[in-house]
Amino acid sequence: MDLKYIGYTFLVEPKEPATEILIAQLGFAGFESFVENEDGVTAYIQEGDWNSDILNDIQILNSNEFKFKIKEEVIEHTNWNSEWEKNFNSIQVDNLVSIRAPFHENPNLKYDIVIEPKMSFGTGHHETTHMMVQHLLNLDLSGKKVLDMGCGTGILAIFAEMKGAKPIDAIDIDNWCYLNSIENAERNNCKQISVFEGDASLLINKKYDVIIANINRNILLNDMQSYMDCLNDDGVILFSGFYQEDIPIINAEVSKYDFKIDTIIERNNWVALKYKK
Repeated sequence: MDLKYIGYTFLVEPKEPATEILIAQLGFAGFESFVENEDGVTAYIQEGDWNSDILNDIQILNSNEFKFKIKEEVIEHTNWNSEWEKNFNSIQVDNLVSIRAPFHENPNLKYDIVIEPKMSFGTGHHETTHMMVQHLLNLDLSGKKVLDMGCGTGILAIFAEMKGAKPIDAIDIDNWCYLNSIENAERNNCKQISVFEGDASLLINKKYDVIIANINRNILLNDMQSYMDCLNDDGVILFSGFYQEDIPIINAEVSKYDFKIDTIIERNNWVALKYKK
């Protein structure tokens, strides 16, 4: 499954608050990844989710308050490493966890996750990854069976193993993510992680104590039944990849399964929710 991405570079004037609103509206439209810069933002969407009219419903682009210049391009996978090295900064969470590439210095925290990234998941993903790590820091994962759905580079699955989870399934629909998660699991000497390429259809007849789903809102809503069917009754589910204003929509769907919000973490308008019964 060799996916391409369509990239849109938006030059925005004035940049704020237009860029934040633009990212939120693009997220609703299916864009997955965002890299902010001093002049605006570049947004990425999988070619299969793209259509030529996709920007027509982005309301802020029609606003008289802001000016936009837009450039569109097809992004080949060979470009992702250079994008990462230009845009990916190491992450430190609560002075306990470092997430870094090999070209970053080791800050010698309690947990050190080293990844060799193959695709960009943008500024927003950094925010959601940070919050999901915070949730995992507060969970007892010893001996727990964990699912990392939409695993990307495998960061959360790797951290779950570092915290004692076993076994762990990591799933992503993107072939690059699948291969990259395998590489990163090996790079961090993980023994409990099994990586699969595919979607929520792989969850049939599976059961987990903890589910981690750091994906965009629309996919979460579409696959909610699959997640809930494979979560143990006393299990915990962590959702992120969306904004504060999305909480009522996510919560309305999750509440159908008798799960309730236990903890909310917010970071720059991105949120990560912990649910349990």
